[in-house]
Amino acid sequence: MERVVEFLTLLHENNDKAWFDAHKEMYKRALSRFEEFTAGLIDGIAAFDPSVRGLTVKDCTYRIYRDTRFSADKTPYKTHMGAFVAPHGKKGGYAGYYFHVEPAWDERSWSRGHLLITGLHCPQPEVLRSVREEIAENGAEFEASIREAEGFVLDESNKLKRLPRGYDADTPYAEWLKLKEVYVTERVSPDFMRDRNLLGNTLHEFRKTRHFADLLNRAVRFAHEEMR
Repeated sequence: MERVVEFLTLLHENNDKAWFDAHKEMYKRALSRFEEFTAGLIDGIAAFDPSVRGLTVKDCTYRIYRDTRFSADKTPYKTHMGAFVAPHGKKGGYAGYYFHVEPAWDERSWSRGHLLITGLHCPQPEVLRSVREEIAENGAEFEASIREAEGFVLDESNKLKRLPRGYDADTPYAEWLKLKEVYVTERVSPDFMRDRNLLGNTLHEFRKTRHFADLLNRAVRFAHEEMR
């Protein structure tokens, strides 16, 4: 992953089209390395979570070009690379496993650093409602799945100020019912990214979040059935 980190670090310092065009071959080499890693990541996750079998690298990765149409930040390129391995791919609406490489911290970035994440990002309202019902009915199991994900923490930065209507305010899971996105995250070090066994180490971490992903996807499937 050092080739990817090196390119992204330089791109962070030179985020303009002229520099990118002059270093297109460097980008292609970094992209090739990241795609190779992603292919291994898909196969490795499929070994313990069969719901992601059959995915391609394209199903799970993103373009480096930013959509600047509605943003005050007009820098043309993302300074991170990510792969989201989830049932039906990155656009499927299911919970999955996200690998994020971002060597240079930037105040404009939502993430700021290398991350491993498992969960749901920007779920549809019907899906979020189903997830909340899952937490309300099976909060103890949900809590256990978070404990099993040792090293990860439940991100509570994006949540409502008040409990949604229809839920018991006395439930011990009230704060979780306010969440607008539901995922656990682990920030990893530069040394983690440089390790020769990066793929194996990443799979070891993600395997601990399988139960958490299963619970979320049970709620997603129920929501999809209700929407038919």
